[in-house]
Amino acid sequence: MERVACIDVGTVTARLAVADLEGGVVRRLAKSSTICNLGEGLAASGRISSAARRRVSACVDGYLRAARSAGAAHVCCTLTAAARDASNADELLGALRGRGLDPEVIPGKIEGLLTFLGVAQDLPGERLLVADSGGGSTELALGRLDEAGIPDVERVCSTSVGCRRMTERFLLREDPPAPQDVAAARAHATRIFAKALNEGGYLRTRPQRLVATGGTATSLVAVKERLVPYDATRVHLASLTARDLEALLDQLAGLSVARRAELPGLQPQRASVIVAGAVALAALMETTGFDELTVSESDLLFGLAICAGRAQEGRGTPVGWTPSLTRP
Repeated sequence: MERVACIDVGTVTARLAVADLEGGVVRRLAKSSTICNLGEGLAASGRISSAARRRVSACVDGYLRAARSAGAAHVCCTLTAAARDASNADELLGALRGRGLDPEVIPGKIEGLLTFLGVAQDLPGERLLVADSGGGSTELALGRLDEAGIPDVERVCSTSVGCRRMTERFLLREDPPAPQDVAAARAHATRIFAKALNEGGYLRTRPQRLVATGGTATSLVAVKERLVPYDATRVHLASLTARDLEALLDQLAGLSVARRAELPGLQPQRASVIVAGAVALAALMETTGFDELTVSESDLLFGLAICAGRAQEGRGTPVGWTPSLTRP
């Protein structure tokens, strides 16, 4: 059995997965996450700040120590929306290369495919619409996992709806945000989702299930259930109804950042972006017409671990992209 470590640096959160694989199948996966806010200020400046770069670098140092301590044979490192958008992403990539990594800024399509691969492992055979709701983007992937465990993805796209991006555009003027600003953010997300779904033909035949991954979705379940400490087993494959989501959005939008940070189940560092995240998911449910969504912990990191394990064995991956592996 081989052990591999995967690091993913998102717009809000940097995460580590250490996975045991056998024959390309994940047998065990342990995850860690740190809110680094790489995309803080990016919407206004177009650049990753030096403070954000230092936060990510320090976090990755800790992840590499953890990977070595866990006995991982190889490590891979991906970056997503913030690194795709930033004019100075090369500065962060250089810092990561200096730590022995071969970091890769993955396109939104690959991000969506990796997320779908992770999610579908728990829901084989079902035709799924999977939304990876992140800080800088939301990826939408439609398809199913076939009997051989191969993802049959009909459509995948990346949209510019993200909780950090929308917070900085719409929700920084007042604390708590003004109702008209929340409404403007929701209208913005709805327009983008409607355009992507209609142009891509996602809803010509209704999927069996809407699934959401990412820190917003998991945090909303944790807040609803008042999970202290966080319990992934109670979050994974939990359901949120449209009524649940609207109630959570009303609650969160009515509180200041400081008050949100005190809520049981919510990481204090996520308090500033959770309203925009809830807006995005509410807009998605409204646009798709689903009354319920399933929240999954098996996300991009799980799909990345599958691909890294296959790469470690010299095999092809199910998403047409192979992560670059280095020694931790």
